[in-house]
Amino acid sequence: MTSKRRLLNSQSIVSAMVFLGTVAGNTALAQGTAASGTITVQVNKPGAPIAKTMYGLFFEDINFAADGGLYPELVKNKSFETDDHLIGWRAIRGAAALETYVVSSQNPISATNNHFLRMTAATASPEAGFLNEGFRGMGVKQGGEYTFTVYARKGPGNVSGLNITLEQQGTRGAGPEAPPSGAVLGQTKITGLTGEWKKYTAVIKPTTTAPRARLKITMEGAGTVDLDVVSLFPKDTWKNRENGLRTDLVQLLKDMQPGFLRFPGGCIVEGRTLKERYQWKSTIGDVASRVPLINRWNTEFNHKFTPDYYQSFGLGFFEYFQLSEDIGAEPLPILNVGMACQFNSAELAPLSASGPNPSNAQAVTEEPTLQTFIQDALDLIEFANGPTSSTWGAKRAAMGHPAPFNLKKIGIGNEQWGPQYLERYEPFAKAIKTKYPDMQIVSSAGPSPDGPLFEAASKRLGVLKAEFIDEHYYAKPEWFRQNVGRYDNYPRTGPKIFAGEYAAQSVAIASPDNKNSWDCAISEAAFMTGLERNADVVQMASYAPLFAHVDAWQWTPDMIWFDNLKSYGTPNYYVQKMYSTNAGTTMLPVQMPGNAKNGTDNLFVSSVADDKAGDIIVKLVNYSTEARPVKLNLAGVKNMGKTAKAIVLASNDLQAVNSLNEPMKLAPKEEQFKVSSATVSYTLAPNSFTVLRIPGKR
Repeated sequence: MTSKRRLLNSQSIVSAMVFLGTVAGNTALAQGTAASGTITVQVNKPGAPIAKTMYGLFFEDINFAADGGLYPELVKNKSFETDDHLIGWRAIRGAAALETYVVSSQNPISATNNHFLRMTAATASPEAGFLNEGFRGMGVKQGGEYTFTVYARKGPGNVSGLNITLEQQGTRGAGPEAPPSGAVLGQTKITGLTGEWKKYTAVIKPTTTAPRARLKITMEGAGTVDLDVVSLFPKDTWKNRENGLRTDLVQLLKDMQPGFLRFPGGCIVEGRTLKERYQWKSTIGDVASRVPLINRWNTEFNHKFTPDYYQSFGLGFFEYFQLSEDIGAEPLPILNVGMACQFNSAELAPLSASGPNPSNAQAVTEEPTLQTFIQDALDLIEFANGPTSSTWGAKRAAMGHPAPFNLKKIGIGNEQWGPQYLERYEPFAKAIKTKYPDMQIVSSAGPSPDGPLFEAASKRLGVLKAEFIDEHYYAKPEWFRQNVGRYDNYPRTGPKIFAGEYAAQSVAIASPDNKNSWDCAISEAAFMTGLERNADVVQMASYAPLFAHVDAWQWTPDMIWFDNLKSYGTPNYYVQKMYSTNAGTTMLPVQMPGNAKNGTDNLFVSSVADDKAGDIIVKLVNYSTEARPVKLNLAGVKNMGKTAKAIVLASNDLQAVNSLNEPMKLAPKEEQFKVSSATVSYTLAPNSFTVLRIPGKR
């Protein structure tokens, strides 16, 4: 994911384009019927195999995608380790019932978790305590079970325990049947406090469903008590795991049958400074010992200023690998190449500790050097794949996964550019290949899809025999339709392409007014026919960003939206799902009527064979306000069945969007139709993306 400044700068790429998008009722460029003739699918002349990784997922912790989203911990800043140690916490009624409260580091739980909350009450009071607001509230379900845990230590006085209460936090967005603010939703109690740190556990069962609850912790008695690692976690997690993930969000991912999962970002990898970069080693091991870090998106956008946005790393690299395994996707970790975001500090780690490097005027003058970053990459590969007898393989096994994660690819840098990137990439890649010659490396072509820096990087990476080049593009919907042939003339040998980040922008790049409209989604569907037709060149593709919280987003558009209880897929999600669940195994060349280019008269087509299922799959986009009859000639098809299936995503309104209230307003519909020969006729709905699955073999 690119920064706002980078994205606004990238608008120059598309500034010369004329806006062609239309709303229903206006005259569209696409009106009219297709050129007469037959579309020939060359079943008897198969092309390249479709890579198993062709369609995948890109995860970045933007828009509260991790904490407050996929990672369902309900307590914000549970360990008081953020820069502002009380973010998310508030003393009840301004601490009127407390004599003092302070975040202390005196005799902490551990060296890494070295801050805790100390409360002292002179007299017993039911309001001697603190509230935690959660992530724009806490979503809890009636009858659900939520595990409350806390590390506590008793000080002077007669504090006998802690009262733990879930209560309604205001009523905004809670619906007309919501209980009043402050209403009790569930309670429990912690007793048996001692003078030493000890972990206590209890279960709360809410009596009412509430999207905006809060947690209240009060002292029983008077005196002093210390609190740390305060957690409220649903028992209902993916695969019912302790420290597991949010079930509805994981299910949406699994339903896509993705080929890969790229993580943890994005600009998250780079950080605004090298000190704020993502360091994977800090995200594994005991969850209570993981030190949080400011999220680099917290103050990036004036329209969504979120200084309370931190990464707790409860969702860390072990959990990313585990998630990849759960949803059947290859893991694709992206690591820092020794460069902070070039549109923020642009800090560079020196190539060595021996002195400054001439092309590196902004380089930091102290550790870490590039070797630090290289060693992190080598250690990560050992963590993922190494035997349990190895240092990092043993750490993986200690977390409950002795079997390797079968890591095959690793990314060097996010979307850096210029000579500073290339001079770091070369020794980085050499070190990985020397120790792990079979590891495939994903390299960066920068944030823009063209221009001198893009061309220079692509050329040099080709010389270096890079295996994958990561290309990104954010642009207006018409750019995607106009560039459907982008990869038609790419070299058929050399690096493969990873379309690592792309999404049509309905208003402008980085605009807060962008929508996940049907116009954007159908334009992406059209563009993806070009990816599929060039499967010998393009072997990975992923929409970005993946997730967004409806009350805590920084960036639009996004593929999946959610609040604290519900979620939905956008039209863009369904386009991606229709491609990934109908990826097939072999590309089939398509000849348009009159040898026209793909996209002529706004008809876009690609085809694959699914040799496992015994189907010929044809994908067709009709970017037109009129229904469009098409005739397909499945040249050389064998053993045809009699009944085919059409999966159709369509709307007469190009501005149609899904929402929490109408999650399926625009969703695929399936129908069956009869086929009797290798010539198949079908009428495409106006403004539609259609997948035809026709039984037949090549």
